[in-house]
Amino acid sequence: MKKLFSIILLSFSVLFFAQESIDFQTTTFKEVLAKAKREKKLVFMDAFASWCGPCKMMEKNIFPIKSVKEYYNANFINSRFDMEKGEGREIAMKYGIRSYPTFLFLNGDGEVVSKSYGYMDENQFLSFAKEANNPKLKNNSYKELFDKGETDPEFLINMMKLYSDSDYPLAKKVSERYFSTRKNEPMTREEVGLLLYFLKSPTDENYKIFTGRRAEIVAVMSEDIYKQFDVNIKLSSVMERSFDQKTGNINDELFYQDAIPLVGKTEAETALNRMKITLYPNIGNFAGYEKAAVSYYKNSENFDPEELLKAAWIFSEHVSDPSSLKQAQDWAEKSVMKSETAENTYILAKLYAKAGKKENAVMYAELSKHLAETQGKDATLAKKLLETLK
Repeated sequence: MKKLFSIILLSFSVLFFAQESIDFQTTTFKEVLAKAKREKKLVFMDAFASWCGPCKMMEKNIFPIKSVKEYYNANFINSRFDMEKGEGREIAMKYGIRSYPTFLFLNGDGEVVSKSYGYMDENQFLSFAKEANNPKLKNNSYKELFDKGETDPEFLINMMKLYSDSDYPLAKKVSERYFSTRKNEPMTREEVGLLLYFLKSPTDENYKIFTGRRAEIVAVMSEDIYKQFDVNIKLSSVMERSFDQKTGNINDELFYQDAIPLVGKTEAETALNRMKITLYPNIGNFAGYEKAAVSYYKNSENFDPEELLKAAWIFSEHVSDPSSLKQAQDWAEKSVMKSETAENTYILAKLYAKAGKKENAVMYAELSKHLAETQGKDATLAKKLLETLK
């Protein structure tokens, strides 16, 4: 009898605690959408994976909170699917879900209304839901409302973010409408970031905002960074025309022909070298990278030591010219002078070794080995370098 009573108690407590959270449907995805359509509600979907720590934390810490469960249960048809099992695999593919947790709000037709990722606290999770719970979106999609001329700023911002990855051209059109309706409002830091994200050419509508509201933008990013963005915007189409998709190489002559009239020779050279040091390591054109980096980092005091260290590492692996290696040594030395690490001392040791400076190479290889061992890092590379120097 006691055993039976315990089982009954356990059953009741399981039922009780199951209700102390968001009420997730246990039906198929198709049935969830149908119910949302019937009840004129949005679907909230928790797209999770069984091994995901933040997913478990949301389930344990956030879903049971009174304000959360009450709002979600009252306003949405809630569903959960493991993205690595059963129907979840198809859902993950349909909505491009690659990180967990992903949270989706969908209308009854399965169209995404809002999307977010990762662990959120109570206020963030409720704000996310309230932003999505726009009455207009229960019977219309974002695209339909946009085509009807929707100008609500919050609606446009949400739509920009939602489609920025899946449909960039549409999100760009949305951004143009947003900024055209905000001409008399002060620009926030977030708005400056959105403006730049959707600005690719001087022919874009948003370029008029970029130039017309220069003072506000400079207040957020500084005059120098503003000028650099302006140069990049002006040269973006030139870079596309001069880049050979098949070989991955850049036609310098074609680039300069179109770029110099736009920004002048000095800016054109800087932009071309910056483009090369970004692209060329990825396609194995280390000769082109070497030449561009030597020119671009000529005045090394203008650059962050960690950026210089990255270039020094590539030189230590792929460059043999003595004068270039000397420049790379200077870059690595700047990083070491700032702070000695197992990584930068190893790179400096390797550069000294390639330049034939054995004594310096041994000293910094030993230091790299010591730093790695005392910090619990892998000292294999330093040990191997020391063996070659014996």
